[in-house]
Amino acid sequence: MVSDTGSPIGPPSRVREVAITWFGHATVLIEIDGVRVLTDPVLRSRVGPLVRIAPGLGSDAVGAVDCVLLSHLHADHVDLRTLRALRRSGPLVAPRGSRAWLTARGVSEVIEVGAGDEIGLGEVRITATPARHDGRRWPLGPTADPVGYLIGGSSGVYFAGDTELFLAMAELRGLVDVALLPIWGWGARLGAGHLDPEDAAAAASLIAPAVAIPIHWGTLALGRPARRPRDPQRPAREFAVFASRYAPAVDVRLLAPGERLIL
Repeated sequence: MVSDTGSPIGPPSRVREVAITWFGHATVLIEIDGVRVLTDPVLRSRVGPLVRIAPGLGSDAVGAVDCVLLSHLHADHVDLRTLRALRRSGPLVAPRGSRAWLTARGVSEVIEVGAGDEIGLGEVRITATPARHDGRRWPLGPTADPVGYLIGGSSGVYFAGDTELFLAMAELRGLVDVALLPIWGWGARLGAGHLDPEDAAAAASLIAPAVAIPIHWGTLALGRPARRPRDPQRPAREFAVFASRYAPAVDVRLLAPGERLIL
C-alpha cells in the first residue's frame, strides 16, 4: 500500500483502487472504481449544541460527489445545511422512513433502503447492512431504522454508521477490505448503540478486514469549554491497542480530518 506521496505505508494487501478521506466524525469520502461516495456529511463548524474541535473543512474540500449515504437521522450525522451545499450528481441513499422528512427540507433524489437492499452506481454496488442504534430524530423528527453500508467494487468498503457490537457482523467476513468503524462520539460518555474502542476492535475481529480506519472520534464536542475532552486523541490510541490484541492481522490506519489515504 502507498500513500498519496507514493511512499510505502504498510505490507501488501488485497485492497485495490480505493482512496479514503476522513473529514471528521462520520463523514468519509470513498473513491472506488471511479465513483465518489460521501457518508453522513457534517462539515459545518457548529451543529446545534455541538462545535467542531477538529480543523474546519467545508463542502469545497469535498468536491463533487456521485452519491451520499446516510446511516441514520441524528443531527451529528444528517446536517441539512451541509447536504444542501454539496455538489451531488447522483442519489442520496437514506434509511427507510426518512425520505418525506428530507424532501420537505429541500433534499432531492432520495432513495430509501433497509438492511439487505442494494443499489448500483456504475460498477459499484451499495448494500445496506444492519445496525443497532436509536433511529429517532430528536426531538420531533421521524424514526428511521439505522443502517450501515457495504460499498463493493474491485474492493469492499464497510461503513458501519453508528452501531453497537453484534455477532452478525461476522457475516461480513470475507467481503470487507476496508472497515470504517466508529470508536467513540462527542461526549464524555457513550450511551447504548455505540462502539467504544474495545468493542470496535472486537468488531474488527469479527469482520476481519485488511484495513480498519477508526471514525466518529475527536471531531465534535459540546460548546462549553469545560465539557470538551482533554485528550481528543485518546479513543484512537486505545482502539489501536485493542485491535493489536483482538485482531492482530488487521492493519489499523489513523487519519487526521482531511487526510486522504490511497490503498
